Amino acid sequence: MLAVRKARRKLRMGTICSPNPSGTKTASEVCNADWMASLPPHLHNLPLSNLAIPGSHDSFSYWVDEKSPVGPDQTQAIKRLARISLVKKLMKKWSVTQNLTFREQLEAGIRYFDLRVSSKPGDADQEIYFIHGLFGIKVWDGLMEIDSFLTQHPQEIIFLDFNHFYAMDETHHKCLVLRIQEAFGNKLCPACSVESLTLQTLWEKNHQVLIFYHCPFYKQYPFLWPGKKIPAPWANTTSVRKLILFLETTLSERAPRGSFHVSQAILTPRVKTIARGLVGGLKNTLVHRNLPAILDWVKTQKPGAMGVNIITSDFVDLVDFAATVIKLNDLLQEDTALAKC
Repeated sequence: MLAVRKARRKLRMGTICSPNPSGTKTASEVCNADWMASLPPHLHNLPLSNLAIPGSHDSFSYWVDEKSPVGPDQTQAIKRLARISLVKKLMKKWSVTQNLTFREQLEAGIRYFDLRVSSKPGDADQEIYFIHGLFGIKVWDGLMEIDSFLTQHPQEIIFLDFNHFYAMDETHHKCLVLRIQEAFGNKLCPACSVESLTLQTLWEKNHQVLIFYHCPFYKQYPFLWPGKKIPAPWANTTSVRKLILFLETTLSERAPRGSFHVSQAILTPRVKTIARGLVGGLKNTLVHRNLPAILDWVKTQKPGAMGVNIITSDFVDLVDFAATVIKLNDLLQEDTALAKC
């Protein structure tokens, strides 16, 4: 009977979102759209901080605009160089860290999104854009895409981590927060005790969205969580060996209570890395050949209060990243402890 239940769960969590005419199944086509709803009952009352949750790094960067100005997150030297059209084309190769849209990432099982935002200098309105070197889509468009998915999948919970803000004054922040309210409404989860947040308590209140806001502005709104509640230590290395050592060290130092934890399983290019692989870009120079080794580390992990929680990656579709992280939850033993918000 247990084998039958496991088989049914795999069917629910591994359906194909979009069929491939060749009959084969790529990582981007595996659908984990309802994986949280499909978790076994004994995990419904565990704190979300104890679950293994897949996330993406620079989640919005599947599209950047070569024709827009270089973003305010770049140095003056880069801005001057970018006046040459070829420079922007090369920048795009190093700014893009994902292939999948928000919707496609959600269908693949991604539930944590790393977000960097900016106003666009010279714009008369208060529009806010995603940014990573070059400007991406409007934040409003991304939020609406995410909300559409959540409406169709009412038991899925997401983390939106607004952790970098550029060229934004108080008016821009108010505009952004208003857009967040308009997009998600009653789906927004007010900040409360991390340990009290379980799938069951969120389902009971129809909450689906946790917004983390790394700016003092969060104090003005009850649904904005402070950035300190979701630390994301950054290894800043091109070495897989050093990255894994860093991930292990920061996990061992993880606070047992009071916050979520993001393990950034990503490599960061140096200037010389970019110079050597200028035309190849981030994916071909650094990510493609190293991602399998990083995934091997993920497979050895266990979630829990002192284990992994949220794990992020670049190009989440290149390997079976989301499904690998989700599967770690099978290692969790039954825990019926339940705290109320």
